[in-house]
Amino acid sequence: MRLIHKNKSKTHSTQSNIFYFIKLLFKISPLLVIGEAMWGVLLKLPTRLVAVIGVKYVADIVTNNGDLSKIGAAIAGIAAILLISEIICWLFREFYWNIAREKANAGLSTIFYEKAKSLDLESYDDPYFYNNFIVAIESSTGNLNNILSMIREYMGELISLITICTVILALDPVCLLIILAIVVIFTPISRKIGALQSERRIENNRLHRKSDYFARVFYLQDYAKEVRINNIRPLLIKRYGESADDVIENQRKYVGKIDLIYFFQETGVQVLGFMFILPLYLGYCVIQSKTLSAGDFVATFNGAYSVATSFSFLTVAIARNFSEQAKMIEKFREFLSRTNNIKDGGHTAECGEPETIEFKNVSFTYPGNEKPTLKNINITLRPYEKIALVGYNGAGKTTLTNLLLRLYDTTKGEILIGGKNIKDETLESHRARFAAVFQDFQIFAATLGENVSLSTNVDKKEAEKALKNSGFTKKLPDGINTVLLREFDDNGIMLSGGESQKVAVSRAFYKKCPYIIMDEPSANLDPIAEYNLNKSMINAAKNKTVIFISHRLSTTRHADRIYVMENGEIVESGTHEQLMAMNGKYAYMFKLQAKKYTTQAAE
Repeated sequence: MRLIHKNKSKTHSTQSNIFYFIKLLFKISPLLVIGEAMWGVLLKLPTRLVAVIGVKYVADIVTNNGDLSKIGAAIAGIAAILLISEIICWLFREFYWNIAREKANAGLSTIFYEKAKSLDLESYDDPYFYNNFIVAIESSTGNLNNILSMIREYMGELISLITICTVILALDPVCLLIILAIVVIFTPISRKIGALQSERRIENNRLHRKSDYFARVFYLQDYAKEVRINNIRPLLIKRYGESADDVIENQRKYVGKIDLIYFFQETGVQVLGFMFILPLYLGYCVIQSKTLSAGDFVATFNGAYSVATSFSFLTVAIARNFSEQAKMIEKFREFLSRTNNIKDGGHTAECGEPETIEFKNVSFTYPGNEKPTLKNINITLRPYEKIALVGYNGAGKTTLTNLLLRLYDTTKGEILIGGKNIKDETLESHRARFAAVFQDFQIFAATLGENVSLSTNVDKKEAEKALKNSGFTKKLPDGINTVLLREFDDNGIMLSGGESQKVAVSRAFYKKCPYIIMDEPSANLDPIAEYNLNKSMINAAKNKTVIFISHRLSTTRHADRIYVMENGEIVESGTHEQLMAMNGKYAYMFKLQAKKYTTQAAE
C-alpha cells in the first residue's frame, strides 16, 4: 500500500518559487545576489546604449557636417565605457563570484543537510517524498548556478528594456507604441514556444533518468559482481538502447513543432514588424514630416531590436527556463517544509546510571500499513540487565528498539525510563543515553579513530580500548589515524565485513552512556570471534543495560532474560534454562541451530 502524503504542500506558482529561492539565496549571500544583478546590467546595458545613443550621436554629426574630431572622441568615450564595464565584470567574477558561489552552495547544502538530519524515519519510508528529497539534494548545486545565471540575465534584460524604452519614448512616443504593439502581438507565440520547450525538457529529464540508470549499472561498484558473474549484460544494453531511442523519439516529437512556430514568430516580428511597418513609419518621420533626424532613425531602429530582444527574453524565459527551475524549487520547498511527527519534549534527560525501562501496552503500525507490526508489548528492563530479543525475521525486534530510540513513536501505549515518558525528553538528550549498533551499520570515509568516536574529537586511549573490546586486532599503518575507504584517499584501507563490524561494535564501547542496543552484532563474525565478542561485551558493559537482537541463539544464551517475539508479540520470556525447559518456540529454534552446527562439525 502506498503511503499517504500527509505533508505534501500545495503547488506554488512559478514566480512564487523563483522569488522563494532568490530570497533563500539572499539570506545566505546577499552580496552575491546583488552582484549577479549588477553584473547582468553591466553586461547588457552599455552595449545597448552604445547601439542606440552612441550611433545616433555619430550619425547626427555626419549628416549635419559637424566636427569629425567629435566622432573620434565619441568612439574613445564608447570604448572607455565598454572597457570599464568589462573590467568591473572581470574583477567581480575573478575575485569574488567563484568563491561566493561556492560559499552559497555550501550554505544551501547545509540547510538541506540540517533538515535531512532532523527528519523522521517515516519520511524515508515514504517513496514519493524520498524520491523528491534525493532529487532536491542532488540538483541543489545545478539549480543554484541556473538561478544565479537567470538573475544575471533577467536583470540585465529588464534594466535594458526600461532604459531603451525611455530613450525611444523621448525620441518618439508613437514609435515606442508601434514597437511594443508588434512585440505584444507575437508574445502568445513566444509563450507557446516556451511551454513546448518546458514540456520537452521535462519529458527528456524523465527519459534520461531511465537511460542514465542503465548506464550507471555498468560502472557502479554495487553492481560490479552481478554484472560480471551473470549474463545480464545483454538485457541492460537492450534496455539502455530502448531508453536512448525513446529520448530521440521525444526530440522528434517536439523539435519540428517548436522550430515551425519559432520560424513563424521570428518572421512575423522581423519581416512584418521591423522590416515593413517600423521602417515605413520611421521613413515617413525622417523624409516627409521631418520630425526625426537620421540619427533618430538609426537609434530608434536599433532600439526596436533591443526592446524586442529584451521583451522576448523576459516573456519566454519565464515560461521556458523559469518554469523548469520552479518545478525543482517546488521540491525544495516541499522538502524544507516537511513537518515531523516526532516532537521534542521539554525535559533534558540525564545521561547517568541506567534506570528501569518499561514498555506499557505498546503497539505500532508503520504508516501506510493496515496490520500492526507490534501488538500490546509489555516489558520491564531492570538496570544493568542484559536482555535478548529473538525471533524470526519480521517478528518486530528491530522495530521495538527503534521505538525505544524514538526513531518512530508508538501508535499506542508508552515507553518509560525512570518512570518518565520518553516523549517528554528532548530528542537529543534522550538519544544521547544510547549507543546502538545496527544491522546496516556504515563505515565512513574518515580515520579509524573518527569511525569509532563518530566525532572529530577522538580520545586515543578510549578508542584503542573500545577496538580491543570489540576484538579488532588488525594492524594498520597509522593506528587509529589510518584513513578508511578510498573515497578521498587512494591509500585508504578497505576492511573486511567482519573487521568493519568490529569497528561498528567498538562505537558502543566508546560512547559513555547507560544503555547499549546491539542489533545483530555478530552477523559477519565467525563463531570464535562471536564468542570473544560476547565475552568482551559482558565484561565491558557491566555498568550498562544491554539489549541484544540476534538470530544466533548462542549469542543470547548468557542473557539475564530472553524475549521471544513472533508476529509482533511476546510469545515467551525467561532465562535460557527456563525457556529450554518450556520446550516451546525458543527451544525449537535453539535445537535446530545446534543440530545444524553439530551436523556441519560431523561432516
